[in-house]
Amino acid sequence: MSSNINDGVETGNLASSSIADNVNNSGTTQDFSNLDSLSNYLKSSAGTRQGRSIPPLDEWHPEQVADMDLVIKANGEWWHEGGLVTRQSLVSLFATILWKEESNGTCEYFLKTPVQKLRIQVEDVPLLINDVGIFTENGVSWLEFTTTTGDVVRLDNEHPIELRSYKPTVAQEDIAKEQVRPYMLVRNDLTALIGRNTFYHLTEIGKLTEQNDEVILILESGGKSYQLLMPDS
Repeated sequence: MSSNINDGVETGNLASSSIADNVNNSGTTQDFSNLDSLSNYLKSSAGTRQGRSIPPLDEWHPEQVADMDLVIKANGEWWHEGGLVTRQSLVSLFATILWKEESNGTCEYFLKTPVQKLRIQVEDVPLLINDVGIFTENGVSWLEFTTTTGDVVRLDNEHPIELRSYKPTVAQEDIAKEQVRPYMLVRNDLTALIGRNTFYHLTEIGKLTEQNDEVILILESGGKSYQLLMPDS
């Protein structure tokens, strides 16, 4: 079912060809560490596409890798060169080229273009879910989640929710101590944190029950039942 809604975004050959043509015509590699330069490149490469599109990132194999002074904070904020990025449209645009790679237990995040990968820092996970609702299709009810950057995804076997521990670093003054947080797999192996208010709403939508002195949250989506073991309060 997830493939039918395509996680709320568009993909296709047009995205790949228009960006590739842009690279071929320019003949040079631009300095994408500058936000405006990267933004202009992505917008000009979009061609005639309408709506929000996720390019076929798995088909791009850039040889150039550079570091970008960009940090996605544990609270979902994007900071560039020490300053908060306040233009949500810019954040949403860059989120379409987020890419994750894992090697020998080490996880790295990038903003990926056909010609260059820009390594960025992510304190926790790169996406944040700030809304959840019930969507009915063909008589079947789904739990549908929306990220702050425009992804729409339904709870199913390919997009599970899990609770896991998150321990902030010493530098993260806004998060006082280790805590259990809810996460959901969204796309391209990218995970989203489910915001606190959204998770509270989720507990109201679902059913809380006790089993063997443990609190279980039962969620119904797509005709299936999913269970989450709630942490001690």
